Amino acid sequence: MKPINAIRMGGVDVLPLVEGGKGVSVSTGATAGHWAASGGAGTVSAVNADYYDRNGDIVRQVYRGKTRRERHEELVDFGIRGGIAQARRAHDISGGKGRIHVNILWEMGGAERVINGILEEAKGLIHGITCGAGMPYRLSDIAQKFNVHYYPIISSARAFGALWKRAYSKAGDLLGGVVYEDPWLAGGHNGLSNSEDPQKPEDPYPRVLALRQLMRSFGLGETPIIMAGGVWWLEEWENWIDNPELGPIAFQFGTRPLLTQESPISSAWKQRLLQLKPGDVFLNRFSPTGFYSSAVNNNFIKDLRARSERQVAFSTEPVGEHTAEYGVGPRRRLVWLVPSDLEHVRGWEAQGFTDALRTPDNTLIFVTPDNAREILKDQVDCMGCLSTCRFSNWSQHEPEFTNGKKADPRSFCIQKTLQDISHAGDTDLDALETNLLFSGHNAYRFGSDPFYSNSFIPTVKQLVERILTGR
Repeated sequence: MKPINAIRMGGVDVLPLVEGGKGVSVSTGATAGHWAASGGAGTVSAVNADYYDRNGDIVRQVYRGKTRRERHEELVDFGIRGGIAQARRAHDISGGKGRIHVNILWEMGGAERVINGILEEAKGLIHGITCGAGMPYRLSDIAQKFNVHYYPIISSARAFGALWKRAYSKAGDLLGGVVYEDPWLAGGHNGLSNSEDPQKPEDPYPRVLALRQLMRSFGLGETPIIMAGGVWWLEEWENWIDNPELGPIAFQFGTRPLLTQESPISSAWKQRLLQLKPGDVFLNRFSPTGFYSSAVNNNFIKDLRARSERQVAFSTEPVGEHTAEYGVGPRRRLVWLVPSDLEHVRGWEAQGFTDALRTPDNTLIFVTPDNAREILKDQVDCMGCLSTCRFSNWSQHEPEFTNGKKADPRSFCIQKTLQDISHAGDTDLDALETNLLFSGHNAYRFGSDPFYSNSFIPTVKQLVERILTGR
């Protein structure tokens, strides 16, 4: 394998190894601090980060506000406290080595308020802001305000071009790097556009080359590009390393740091990672953000798929082929279905899926009474964890604080499930099937990689050393 040399990133020389940010208490100060101590760039997630009480125990996020807006204010406060706590922890562990970045989702509820609050109280502890899941035009403004470097996450040269022309060109000196996140292989939320086929992955090399060519036209030839998504062993990327055509390249690892001793996820989750097989990670569009996302195809995902499959279109009056009457809800308010769809409905009802829930697309989905009660409760309990949520119809924008559509029962409360899985007990196997497990598509390689033989779980330091030396 080619030697891995330091590159200039964020104003200093660091190893071209970046820890990928994983939200809701998974990329913590511990993982980020140890990654930075190994010479790379560690990443603290500011998405619902944990903070601690006087005894050093995690304070679980319990919401007491009576309205969504009140609970949203609690969420923002939790986020700021957690981000500060994790940044301090990362700084202490790193001992001044490497870089500490903080990651936010632009579509996170209160994202700007949270990152401003963290940076205000954690001055000197954080060296960069990484941000994706949307088009974060104001990211450069925040970076300028606090004099930190910024790292937008994009999935195409076109997206970066729009960001540069509209905003980033005014703060080019603080652009620490550009994260190219492969929309087919990365874990979590993916940046697939409407013009791209989720079933037809594209080779990242020409896409990154197009990004570099565009960056050179902006005078950014020496600004690093950080390749994210699908990176496992660096020898598999040797033609990228020290490649004059691509310029400075770093590599981001999001999935692999999950399986380290410092990773806060449960022992049961870590063992599940070791058992994954090719195809076990599923690219789907159930997220309340509306984005595609990649997650383990467990019972949670299968239930969402089945919900959408038990779906029929309806009309509020008889029109065209919609001639079959059907009563919805306790009052049995009439809608009209296609007769063949009514036959499907009767079959689902016979299986126990007796409750019909309306979607924003004038369709009905059919679930059990218990599922219906859980869905409706989760929608009512919304705390505004996203800027706009299709599941609950929340929007953080005044004056209505709603996205203007019906709540969509085909989605789910992402805050609830990610909090539950990130704080599940070490032996809670049920949690692995009933919650969302974000993962990159290469996670199946844990089970076949000799490095993890006999269920070996490395420290972050051991993982970084292994990445640097190769197989």
